[in-house]
Amino acid sequence: MTKAEERRVAVVIVAAGRGERAGVADGPKQYRLVGGKPVISRSIGAFLRHPAIGQIVAVIHPDDHALFAEAVKTLASKVTVVDGGATRQDSVRLGLQALRETAPAKVLIHDAARPFVDISLIDRTIEAIGERQAALPAVAVSDTLKRGGSDGIVSETVSRSGLFAAQTPQGFPFWPIHAAHLKAHHAGKMDFTDDAAIAEWTGIPVKLVEGSPDNIKLTWARDIEMAHQRLSAEQASTLRFPDVRTGNGYDVHCFEEGDYVWLCGVKISHTKKLSGHSDADVGLHALTDALLATRGAGDIGTHFPPSDPQWKGARSRIFVEHAVSLVRAAGGRIANADITLICEAPRIGPHREAMTAAISEMLSIDPGRVSVKATTNERLGFIGREEGIAAIATATVIYPGEVSA
Repeated sequence: MTKAEERRVAVVIVAAGRGERAGVADGPKQYRLVGGKPVISRSIGAFLRHPAIGQIVAVIHPDDHALFAEAVKTLASKVTVVDGGATRQDSVRLGLQALRETAPAKVLIHDAARPFVDISLIDRTIEAIGERQAALPAVAVSDTLKRGGSDGIVSETVSRSGLFAAQTPQGFPFWPIHAAHLKAHHAGKMDFTDDAAIAEWTGIPVKLVEGSPDNIKLTWARDIEMAHQRLSAEQASTLRFPDVRTGNGYDVHCFEEGDYVWLCGVKISHTKKLSGHSDADVGLHALTDALLATRGAGDIGTHFPPSDPQWKGARSRIFVEHAVSLVRAAGGRIANADITLICEAPRIGPHREAMTAAISEMLSIDPGRVSVKATTNERLGFIGREEGIAAIATATVIYPGEVSA
């Protein structure tokens, strides 16, 4: 995916159903716990971890706002919530309508009840979307198919050749699928079983892409129980030797003439500015290196060489967000970020809260997992002479899987 396409993909998560087939006693299935975490939270989290995804719209039942807020918690600020309609088709149309102002190039439509969607499946689907072409992840039918009569007797065996079971997320160019849904709505055609069928009805070609047998839809109570058992077993195994990685970063920049500095994403008035090819934010540069270290992905100069003119004067949050995308593409979850700024001036204390908020947003983690500290060099060395500022950063990231014995 090119830089121009990054974050130009939106997602509509369909979560307005009641899930009667899974049983209603414990509430809608999308809010049930599997492996200790709500189904809808797992589904949304899978897309938040993908670097190409920009806006996420969750279409929920009007009665479920409290359930949704409790289920997604810290993810809520990253999701636009829309009330759904009487049918799934209505709900998708309302979700697409909420995206008209931002007008993404591509949109994925996903059932909240499929919490096992993975990065590679999302990649394949996005790549297959064209200007006038939809993408449908599917798996070939492997079971023998029978057609039964009203009397319960088999009337024929159906050839499974060329038959596929459709999955979500289904991918579309945004404006064509939006228009297709509007056309179906105005025509009173409400019997489509998925969005690819609406695309087919309006003449949009639908390309099959490789689905995943793990990307199951939780429909029945037994599905939810099996998913819970599967995740509980995986977590029990992983927790014995979790893959927790810690990366360190260090950076230093000297002063030059100016009247402000950028530190940890915050612009601060000062008698000098820091010298650098970008905005010279020494704190974010150290943090970028710390994050890259957890992936063994080199350093900031590897990804953003100072010899490249496109990074002249660039905001350093670009570097941090790039490192975050690499971490998330590998399934990593950032657990903590700790930055120490070493300088005689400016004073950091008055700006610590703003710095913490900025870094929390860049990393998509709770502010309580971000630490920004400062110390002087006791007037010793180049820092003590107020010739520059240094920063040390440490990042802790948890990756899926186990540490080898």
